[in-house]
Amino acid sequence: PSPPSPGEPPSPLPAGARYFCTVGRGLEPFLTREVGARLAATEVEYVSGKVFFTTNCGLTMLKQLKSAERLFLLLKKQPPLFISSRSKGKVFNEIQRLVTGDPLCWVRAVSIWRSLLELEENLPPEVAKPSKRKTGENENIITKKLKIEQTRVMPGDTECQLQKQKNDKIEEHKDLTTEKENFQEEKSENDGEKEVEHHQGKLTFRVSCRCSGTIAKTFTTEEVGRVIGIALIKQFGWKADLRNPSLEIFIHLNDIYSVVGIPVFRLPLASRDYIKVAGLRSTIAWTIASLAEINVGAVVLDPMCGLGTILLEAAKEWPNASYLGADVSDSQLLGACDNLKSAGLMDRIELFKFCVTELPLHSESVDVIISDVPFGKKFKLGKDIKSILHEMERVLCVGGTIVLLLSEDLHKYLQDYKESNITWNSSKDNTNEFKIVKYVNAEEKNRIQENVSPSFQDDRQEWLDKRPLFGTLVQMECHKVSLGRTEAFISKYKKIHDSELQQPS
Repeated sequence: PSPPSPGEPPSPLPAGARYFCTVGRGLEPFLTREVGARLAATEVEYVSGKVFFTTNCGLTMLKQLKSAERLFLLLKKQPPLFISSRSKGKVFNEIQRLVTGDPLCWVRAVSIWRSLLELEENLPPEVAKPSKRKTGENENIITKKLKIEQTRVMPGDTECQLQKQKNDKIEEHKDLTTEKENFQEEKSENDGEKEVEHHQGKLTFRVSCRCSGTIAKTFTTEEVGRVIGIALIKQFGWKADLRNPSLEIFIHLNDIYSVVGIPVFRLPLASRDYIKVAGLRSTIAWTIASLAEINVGAVVLDPMCGLGTILLEAAKEWPNASYLGADVSDSQLLGACDNLKSAGLMDRIELFKFCVTELPLHSESVDVIISDVPFGKKFKLGKDIKSILHEMERVLCVGGTIVLLLSEDLHKYLQDYKESNITWNSSKDNTNEFKIVKYVNAEEKNRIQENVSPSFQDDRQEWLDKRPLFGTLVQMECHKVSLGRTEAFISKYKKIHDSELQQPS
């Protein structure tokens, strides 16, 4: 449809616009559930680091996604580019066909993108198309402008930017020159060419590339971005603008797929405007809170709250509960206080200074405990995790939930500790029973001989999964997630009643 005239109310979004979100590794299932519940999304699918879905929700609803990093309007998702020993010029032609192969796809996507902006911000559409002279000038400067783009945009993709060699530069120049000449000689035979020209306005753009796998070994993101930029200028007459473009094009090429999209928001969804002092990644914090089963009227405690990020995410999403935060560090509590003021949550979250191993709370007085267990260089607990869990178990109500973010080392330590306290014995009459053994330290495990019949391994593992970790705390879920350069585990525990502790017969 044609853009509305000035003063004319914007038309509704076409039903079922297609989007995708980037997401931290390990959080894909959480975002999949969230887009279904929050956006009533359909055709939901995910691959590592991305979730694709269809919805007709507007920007207000889309911006409420909490477990996503960035949101994109999907332009194309297709199989990976075939990279072999062919010349770079031929491969560049394939890359350019991401733009030139289906120009109407770009028209529709830009139309939806504009409609989103008009519905939410009532922005007037751009109408005029640049002259051919200006288009030529743009094309002459595109190479220079796009050379530095990848160092300014998508800083997390530096691993894909390969060091150029001198001979590569010479070969690239030859291939790109040949490819440009061939491209300029081609004339579009697409039936929708006139419609393309009619709908494109004076858009400024920049290209953000991410390459991994085979293509990253052959081409730099700089090269890919430059080729795509030239194609966009030639096809639509857009102008390159690295500092303040009206449109950003995101391209991710790897061995699994080729994805092209338009960022819906300039800032990532993960950059919360209500968090003044950044701490734990907001998407991880929200995920921890989402697992905690926070009900109306619940008392929620974070006994190692740090800057209060988990409490902030929980209180924003589940406001009808009481929140308590505690820490032993004055600087962390001051930062948390600043965040509460910035988020307007001073009246909903109370902060205290006390130690997690000596909580000044009555037994069974808390419904939910959520926390990021420190494991960095500055704050590290190590084996103190046992005393921490014992104290959490004491203050937690029966049926209550604990959700913790644990380092890989802490997670392994707890799993080893749990298994070291249980041995399996097979008696002569072929009956099976577990023997619970308490150890003073981990080394004592080596002094006990464990006789485990192979036929009972599955039963043993099932029992280990259900066996309380400490006292009456039973692990319900465990999810491995990425924290950037490190990995961690989100573990969920339930407190059961003493009567539920039974030996298998």
